[in-house]
Amino acid sequence: MQLTIKELASRLGLPYEGDGAVVLTGVAALNAAVAGRGDLVFMTAPPTAKLRAALEKAASSAAAAILPPGEPFDRIPVLRADNPQLAFVRATGIFHPPELPAPGIHPTAVVAPSARLGKGVSIGAHCVVGEGADIGDGTVVFPLVSIYPRVKVGAGCILHSQVSLREGVRLGDRVTLHNGVVIGADGYSYLKGEDGRHIKIPQIGTVVIEDDVEIGANSTVDRAALGVTIVRRGTKIDDLVMVAHNVEIGENVLLVAQAGVAGSSTVGKNTIVSGQVGIPDHIDVGENVIIAAKTGVTNDIPSGSFVSGSPHLDVRVWRKFWAAAPLLYDLVKEVKRLKARVEELEKH
Repeated sequence: MQLTIKELASRLGLPYEGDGAVVLTGVAALNAAVAGRGDLVFMTAPPTAKLRAALEKAASSAAAAILPPGEPFDRIPVLRADNPQLAFVRATGIFHPPELPAPGIHPTAVVAPSARLGKGVSIGAHCVVGEGADIGDGTVVFPLVSIYPRVKVGAGCILHSQVSLREGVRLGDRVTLHNGVVIGADGYSYLKGEDGRHIKIPQIGTVVIEDDVEIGANSTVDRAALGVTIVRRGTKIDDLVMVAHNVEIGENVLLVAQAGVAGSSTVGKNTIVSGQVGIPDHIDVGENVIIAAKTGVTNDIPSGSFVSGSPHLDVRVWRKFWAAAPLLYDLVKEVKRLKARVEELEKH
């Protein structure tokens, strides 16, 4: 794709300075070794001396830059944005739109007679769409996706290869599921019988994924035993994340790789659950919480908290603890020395 700076500025709704007729052909990092002719670069706000030096070097090869307002620069044309990185992300989407197949049903796909497909739906090779499934307008189903009976998928969704949607689950609009995601598998729920064997508790609930959710590769959201497991709108889930049965994930939550949320727990809106965090069952995590990587949550976390460690502590307490930890060995030696001295004095 080729766009002039004037055309791109118009599409992004941004002002520009310099020659609007300069042609852009792509985007690149703010690095002279990476940026080439026709590339657009950006500099984050607030700028640093290091970033300004990188911009000076990149200007020898790049075609234009997105800069914050008031940042002086005239070596190449400039687009102005309060948030240059966000503007750059939008520009990247213009130059590199997702590669999506054309609407239609591949000859090798198996679509049940009672399934309903909306306008402009694409069903890829070797997909299976079960009885009573409902797929919304413009949704793309890549090859080797399994959609069980009575599944409802909203409009504008993207289901990548090897996704499995189990019976009766519901997806909102513009949901993206990456390769290997499983929605609606049975929750891990057993009772021990009188003879010591584990007896499976039937998982007869469902899963609801609301609008604008994105779930990374090989992550799972289990169906509820009774009722609903729910992931609310705008939440983004990384690769290899486990969301157990009857969990509720609030709006705009970030769940990072290898995090796990056990059954019947809740995570409030705008919370960040970092990598390898473990949240046990029946825990309530409030809104606007930050849980640092590898934290082991042990009880409810109030809204607005920032916690770390295992068991979890307020991050300020945790930092003090680990600042003191290297001193503990010397402290133990000193206590032993003093104990020996006291014992010696007591002998006399």
